[in-house]
Order: sequence, then structure tokens, then C-alpha cells
Amino acid sequence: MLPRRKLSDLDRGRAMGWLQDGVAARQVAQRLAVAPSVIIRLKQRFHATGRVQERQRSGRPRVTTQREDRFIQRQAMQQRMATANNIRQRLQATTNPVVSGQTIRNRLHNFGLRARRPVRGTTLTANHRAARRAWCTQHVRWQRQQWAQVLVTDESRFCLEPTDGRIRVWRRRGERFAEGAVLERQRFGGGSVMVWGGISTRLRTPLYHVVCNLTGVRYQNEILQPLVVPALQAIGPSRPGSTGCCGKPTART
Repeated sequence: MLPRRKLSDLDRGRAMGWLQDGVAARQVAQRLAVAPSVIIRLKQRFHATGRVQERQRSGRPRVTTQREDRFIQRQAMQQRMATANNIRQRLQATTNPVVSGQTIRNRLHNFGLRARRPVRGTTLTANHRAARRAWCTQHVRWQRQQWAQVLVTDESRFCLEPTDGRIRVWRRRGERFAEGAVLERQRFGGGSVMVWGGISTRLRTPLYHVVCNLTGVRYQNEILQPLVVPALQAIGPSRPGSTGCCGKPTART
């Protein structure tokens, strides 16, 4: 069966012209690449109304009002991790409309809201937030030459084996252990590598491979003295109010 599609005004006029010339409805459908039922309904509509244009359709009425749409948006903005079903239940308890979870998602999409995986961040106390705000306030007007005397350091751990739990595999019933459908993994995560490094606007330190637990004594003997101190000396003399690595005051030798 040919796929049904909507005819343009030109195709409707051509179809009625062929029908009035005695061409069969099936042949007209073949010429326009539509199903015969489309031509039959067109012919019936022309005999009933004298027109080939389709009637104006109002579409499905909206289930929610503008006020309810704003309520949905407000609930999503106030509680970012609320699901569509949670918002649907609150809406139904407030104004009693019968809506689906997909309707809630559609309304949120209209406001430009999309469900995304949240960014994972470190838990911050009130003191942490106050200290970070004070640090930003202190350095907000720093110039380029002041930032050039800062050495930023950090450590990163790289997993030797991927740990993404969202991997999917296509298989049929009974192929759970089939070759190609089993994801091989090392036990206990397959291990990892910890590295340390520092950068500034003028230089970067060598990448240091951290082996085993890094104690305070090891950090001083293996990183601060051989790597951080020479980097700070290469950056230049310290100025009053300037900071060293990681935004903390650093003594220069």
C-alpha cells in the first residue's frame, strides 16, 4: 500500500480535474503517489462542500492552562532534581488536572528546560563558601602581570580501565553469555595512575607520577622542594599580596 500524505492545493486541483475527465480514482492515486482512500475522500469532500481545500483543524486542546504551565516551570526551578511524575503529582494535588508525565516534559521543553546529568561537585560547608567568596573578592581586580606570578597545581587520578556503567549491548534471548556480548573488566576497577603537575602563564612543571600514598613528608621532599620551589623562582620575585600555588601564601627562597 502506498503511504498516505497530505496533498497540496495544486495536487488537489489536478486530481479533481482527472476525476472529472473520467480517470479512475485508483489511477489518480497512482499518478500522485498516494493511497486511493486519499483521492476517494477528496472526491467526497468536493461533492459535499464544492471545495477541495481541507477544513481548518483546531487540533487537540491543551490540558493545562498558562497558570498551570507557570506552576510546572516554578516547581522544576525550585527543585531541580524533581522528576516529571513528581511535578505531575504536585500539579494534580493543587489544581486537579489529569495530565501525563510526557505532558509535564513537553511544558518544560517549551520553557527551554531539558533533563541532563548533574555535574558532580564537592560538598561545601558555609565556611568553605565564605572563604571562596572572600578569595574571589580579593582577586577580582588582579591584572595579567599579577596572575603571571601564580603557580596552579593539582593532582588527577586516571583509571586504567573504563568504568562507564551506561554501556549497552545488543543481544537476543539466550545470548547473555555469547561472545561479543560480554564486557570484560578487571576486578577491583583495574587500577589507576595518580599524577601531579603545575602550570602558570610562563611555564609548566614536569608531570610527577605519585606512587603509593603521598604523605606530608613525601609531598615536601618529592614535590615542593624539587618542583614547586624552582618553578616559583623562575616565575619571579613575590610581591605584597600575591599568592603562590593553589591560591595560598607561599614562601619563596
